[in-house]
Parts: sequence; structure tokens; C-alpha cells
Amino acid sequence: MRKWISVLLLGLISTAGVAAPDDRGQAWWNHVRTLADDGFEGRGTGRPGYDRAADYVIGRLRALGLKPAGTHGYKQPIAFTEQVILSKESHASLKGAGGETALSVPADIIFSGGGGPVPETVTAPLVFAGYGLHLPEVGHDDFAGLDLKGKIVVVISGGPVGISGALKSHARSERAAWLAKQGALGLVQLVTPRQVEIPWDRRVALASQPALYFRDAALRETVTPFLVAQLDPAKSAMLFAGSGHDFDQIAAAADSSGPVPAFPLALHLDARVAAKRTDLSSPNILAVMPGADPRLKKEYVVLSAHLDGYGIGTPINGDAIYNGALDNASGVASLLEIARTLAGGKVKPRRSILFAIVTAEEKGLLGSSYFVRRPTVRQRAMVADLNFDMALPIFPLTSVTPIGYDQSSLGKDAEAVSMAMNLPITPDPFPDRNVFVRSDQYSFIRMGIPALFFKYGFKAGTPEAVVERAWRANIYHSPRDDANQPVMPAEAARLNDYVAAVALRIANADRRPAWNEDSFFRRFGK
Repeated sequence: MRKWISVLLLGLISTAGVAAPDDRGQAWWNHVRTLADDGFEGRGTGRPGYDRAADYVIGRLRALGLKPAGTHGYKQPIAFTEQVILSKESHASLKGAGGETALSVPADIIFSGGGGPVPETVTAPLVFAGYGLHLPEVGHDDFAGLDLKGKIVVVISGGPVGISGALKSHARSERAAWLAKQGALGLVQLVTPRQVEIPWDRRVALASQPALYFRDAALRETVTPFLVAQLDPAKSAMLFAGSGHDFDQIAAAADSSGPVPAFPLALHLDARVAAKRTDLSSPNILAVMPGADPRLKKEYVVLSAHLDGYGIGTPINGDAIYNGALDNASGVASLLEIARTLAGGKVKPRRSILFAIVTAEEKGLLGSSYFVRRPTVRQRAMVADLNFDMALPIFPLTSVTPIGYDQSSLGKDAEAVSMAMNLPITPDPFPDRNVFVRSDQYSFIRMGIPALFFKYGFKAGTPEAVVERAWRANIYHSPRDDANQPVMPAEAARLNDYVAAVALRIANADRRPAWNEDSFFRRFGK
């Protein structure tokens, strides 16, 4: 098997026009620099800069000979409603036996504009639901015994150590919709100070960003308006006043993945949310490399990456363009280079390869969700998704972390290529970051399609972990994510080779991928 994989790799990377990693890395970096140029204005969904970037990508795909797979040529237009929270016209306060405490919007509390129209007013008692995980299948339900109807539910970051990161992430992604069905009116999400990923001042800077939801109400997660908010981690203790519980103790328990209680809080939240709404449209880009096997060419291995970014936003140090170089011009560039490798390779894919460069990922995975629910090929014909998003070539590639590898037979494909390329698999070092549900592979998983999400491998507590954490704290979702930051293009080329080999192995297998028997996500398979 290892010999066969080595032959496959040789057939991929020794073709005409595919040179050494340094040259292929430079080709990748040229795409990144182009897509992250100020002229594309951060590729905001529904903005002219996104459309210009889409035209660039289509031009590259067409030049490689890939065929259109969209509803309008290479494009699949999607109708959205844009919702902007008007912070200066919004108000919030906490009310209890001790009186009323005003919360500044967005300095203290940030209201989310995604999912659907926000409620104009909400006044409701608060109830604390621990980690906020509804997982009766594994014997864990933080909502058990709580009266949720008419309440605003408060939850804290983290989760029990004995439950897989993938499963906890899934429960978090589903809880707003689940709570709305139980009659809850809203959700307030707390992050312990130790688990903060993006500093609060940066979250405040992003609060003015427009959110999106589907114009078609049938595609929305919640039918009725539902309040979703985040509270400044430094202010979280305010919510527990008069409850008889100490927030610092709860946060310490959450940081150690220990048991966290659930109980009614002594306060009500009074919120008035003002918003402006505008209709707009933005397309996914879909292209196909037809398979070589007449029997298997009607099945598709999907390679996905999101093209959209944060566009133009609140200036930071005088710069208002959120260029999104590594998040996620880098992923789109990788797909373009993988397409070039596969198109020029001696070993041709038996199944078709469908390249899905999607929109509105930053707005809640909306582009990929639309594609899998309104696919331009048979949904059942999509056998796997391999997703690229913010792989971060900012330290040498010594191992890989294909998120989701322990859930399906795709893990065996990833392991086989890892052995051949001497790139061992490292488990997700921070499973409570929810990366399993934070990028487009999750849209495919929810439709029963096995998927992998590719990251550079590293372990917690290593120098690489320090570098990665610093990038997230200082560059992630900010104007500093541009082409002026240090990257390692040759390392990106190696990861591209890895994913190309995994894609080709899946495309050429006699059997389509399958969920593992013990995978929770197997239930979504058709």
C-alpha cells in the first residue's frame, strides 16, 4: 500500500509545469497576494471586491480546463438579507433586587445579527445552563431539569473532557436552534478569561460588521426571532450577582473541563436591538474536473474553501481593509494549485473532482450550507469533502491535523498518505475551539457527507502552539492579515501535495467513503 501511495505521489508532483516546492510555493503565494490585495477590499460578501475576486478565481479555473458546475456557468447566486446591528440605537441592562445596571452596546455586550431577524425587544429572566451542551446520546444534558421557556439562557465555554471535541462542537452549533424550539428567547455566551481566543477589543471592532441570513426563510436555522449575544469576559461575574454562585469558581471548573452546575440566575436581561436590513446577492463558484472512469465519474470528491472575508470594517491603526490573506485567500490559492497539480498529473482521478469556492463562510457557513441543500449535482453523488481554511503556514510542516479523521474512513486515507509523506497525524490540540464546526466542512457533515478539515499539526505547549496562538490574538480577523506578514510558501506547497494525494486516493478507490460505525455523525448519512 505504501509503495502504491508513493507511486501516486510521484505521478502527481513530477509532471510538466509542476516544479520544486519553492517554485510551487511561490505560485501559491502569488495567488494569495493577488486575492489579498487592497483592490479586492477584503472580499466582503455581496461587495464589488468579492465579485472581482470571484472573476479572478473563475479565470484561473477556466485556464486549467475545469468545467462550470454552477447554476449560472461557474456561479451559483445566493439571495441574502444583510443585517447591521445599530449599536448606538440599541440598549441593554441587567435588572435584579439590587436595581438596574446598564450594559454598553457593544463595549459590554455584543448582539449577533446572523441567523435571522433580531428581536426588537426582549425582557426575560436569565438561567445558567453550564456548558450548554444537549447530548443525551452520551448521557450529558446541561439543560435537564431547567425551565427554559421564556428565558434567556447563559452558557460558558468548554465542556466535559470525556466527550469528543467534534461532538461538543456539534452540540454548540445546534443549540440556538434547539433552544428556540424549547421556547427560550435568547442565548448569552460567556468565555472564561483563560479561553479567550480573540481579545474583546477586537470583537468590539468587528461588532459593526454586517451579518447575513438567507432571504428564503425555509433555509434559516430559527423560524422566530431569537437573541444571541456575547458578554465581555471581564464583566461575566455581573450575571451571577445574587445567585449564590461564584463566577471565578465556575470559570476554574470550566477551564479544567470539570463539572459545572446549572441554575436560575437572579437577574433579568432587558434588551432593545435596533437593526438595518438590506437585500443582496453573492455567488458560490463551482467547477468540476470530470472523472476518467465512466462508472465513477458521476460521483464527486469535493474540495472546498471560502473566498469571502470581512471586507472593509472598523479601522485598526488607520487600516480599514480586512484583507484576509491567510483567512482565507490562502485556502482558495491552495485549491487553485491542487487543481493545477491534478490536471497535470499522470494519475487521473476516476471520480470527478468538484471545486467549491464558497461565499459567506464568515457569516455562518452560509455559502456551503446553501450548496449542500441546493446542490448543482446530486447530493448523494458527493462522496467526501476536503476543506481548506486558514491552514497557517507560519511554522514548518512536520505533521498534519485533518480535523474529523477519527469519524470516517477518510481517516485511513489521510493516514496512508501521512505514512508515505512522513507527515504523521497529530490530534486537534485544542478541541474546545470548535474548529470542527467553524468552517465549511461542517455543512457537508450535516448532510451526511464525510469530510476532513486540514490544519498544520502541532501539540499544545510547544513553540508552534505559541506562534499559532499569537497569530490568532494579534492578526486573526484584523487588517494585519495581509500579504506583509511572514509565511512559508514552500511549506504550503507540501500541504497542498498532501491534500492532492488524499483527494486522488479517495477519487480512485473502488468504494466510496463511509462513516465509522461508532461515529455520532453516521446518523446524518443518507
